[in-house]
Amino acid sequence: MKKSIILSILLGSVLVSCNESAFLRETPEDFMSTSNAFQTESDFEMSINNLYNLTRYEFYGYDESKPFDYIYGTDIVFDGVPGPTLRHSNMLAAYDPTAAIPRVHWNNLYKLIAGANTVIDRVETMDFSEDVRTLLTAKARFFRGFAYRTLAYLYGGVPLELHEVLGAKTDYVRSTREETLEQAKEDVKFAAENLPDIVDVKDGEISSPAAYHLLSEIYLALGMNEEAKNAATEVIDNQALGLMKNRFGSRATETPGDVYWDLFRRNNQNRSAGNTEGIWVIQFETDLPGGGSSTADLKVTGNYLFERNCSPYTGLLELTVNGKKYKPFNNWPCGDYTGGRGMGWAIPTKYFSNTVWENDFYGDIRNAEHNFVRHFKVQNSAVVAFGISEIDVDNPPTGLNIVVPARPLFAYQTKCTTPYNHPDEVYENKATWKLKSIAGTTFTDQYMFRLAETYLLRAEAYLNLGRKDLAVADINEVRGRANATPAQEEQINMDYILDERMRELGIEEKRRLTLMRTGLLYDRVMKCNPYYANPETNGDGVGMQKHYNLWPIPQSAIEANIGAKLEQNPGY
Repeated sequence: MKKSIILSILLGSVLVSCNESAFLRETPEDFMSTSNAFQTESDFEMSINNLYNLTRYEFYGYDESKPFDYIYGTDIVFDGVPGPTLRHSNMLAAYDPTAAIPRVHWNNLYKLIAGANTVIDRVETMDFSEDVRTLLTAKARFFRGFAYRTLAYLYGGVPLELHEVLGAKTDYVRSTREETLEQAKEDVKFAAENLPDIVDVKDGEISSPAAYHLLSEIYLALGMNEEAKNAATEVIDNQALGLMKNRFGSRATETPGDVYWDLFRRNNQNRSAGNTEGIWVIQFETDLPGGGSSTADLKVTGNYLFERNCSPYTGLLELTVNGKKYKPFNNWPCGDYTGGRGMGWAIPTKYFSNTVWENDFYGDIRNAEHNFVRHFKVQNSAVVAFGISEIDVDNPPTGLNIVVPARPLFAYQTKCTTPYNHPDEVYENKATWKLKSIAGTTFTDQYMFRLAETYLLRAEAYLNLGRKDLAVADINEVRGRANATPAQEEQINMDYILDERMRELGIEEKRRLTLMRTGLLYDRVMKCNPYYANPETNGDGVGMQKHYNLWPIPQSAIEANIGAKLEQNPGY
């Protein structure tokens, strides 16, 4: 899609002027148009609701793979199904300026900016009270800052547009990365100072703590560590927020389980469920308009195909015993701990599944079997009769048709699925937990920000300020909840914090944003992910390159910007 369209017609409101006689002018009276869409406070709230929808569309619901561009190509997973551009297995093609990956996210984020700009500009023309204008502006500026922050991490400096675009515009130039982040900072700071507290908003709504969390991260990106520490402290010291340390919610009495497991069960993410850790929770509701469906329909933008991407395709596994082939998981797809209707596309790196846990493999509850599955209970009674009742990922039996880890079998985090708790309409036979083939969606609300990450952001700020003693204290707040061995001050560096984020957040994190924010994508991939680091295994003969620390500016945007030169990032 051409950038002039992105930043104008699709993203703003187009006003068509006409010099003909007044009788030729169309006055909309019984349909919505750009001239009558913003009349009441309710109209503006509907536009704000669309900003939430655009956010969910970009990060959770575009299609079966695009939301996962934030973890593919990083240090946390590699591709179970190699392909030219779909999931980063050929980075040379995936990150080409003409490829879909850089183009789609650029377009989506600028749509979010344009929607926010429309609210910001038009609210100033309305006869609302000052409080109403300020609140609507704060909400819109949060989303605009959120989008510019994301663009800055992914692409570096980008064109800044701060007003509604009323016609085609083709003379954009790039700001610097710092200028882009400064704009994001100013927007989010305004939001933090003017949004309501978290106790005064509905589940899923942005609040002042959500803005302060985001502001802390932006300050870190700008090297403003004292300010980052202070912003994070605003969140951590909020009396309405706290790490969940005791079992809670919809399945609190079930075993196996623990408080970390409870955080990711259905209906447990919001404050209304007693969860004081969620700061901004993206809402999903099965089979309601805008809320996703009970199928894995790729056309339903409310569907978050977390399970489909991040749990193994155990139905593919075959085991040869006495010269005969058997399917150990012949009840696939199954809503037990074998992974639901996973397709095995995002396979954890050995670094993620094993290395980061080595010093506390059995003590850290985040690595417990019900949180990070490594032992799969065999379903086929014929296989059980041979004395094989489970398959251990780390010590697989002979006779498998694969070398583990691979698409049919790998250790996976259960936060991507809902074991023994899919919605009733997804089961083919609930007595055996057999799922319909249409399953694959993850039927839970999703954390965009939660308090454990805020502690790790403040730890990063303390580290940069030379206060390792305070950094380790924040890290140990998170590790203490996980029953993990306390970290020691001499261990603390940026690599350790990235490891701790991996342990705590895992596939929940938009990992690419963290690594691009810190400029450490290349370093961490080379250290932790041999699939991408090795030109022979990733499929493009080139492997990870330093210039992948930024994505390219989409070629479509460059070509459409005929009134000025839009500079490409180095290396592309």
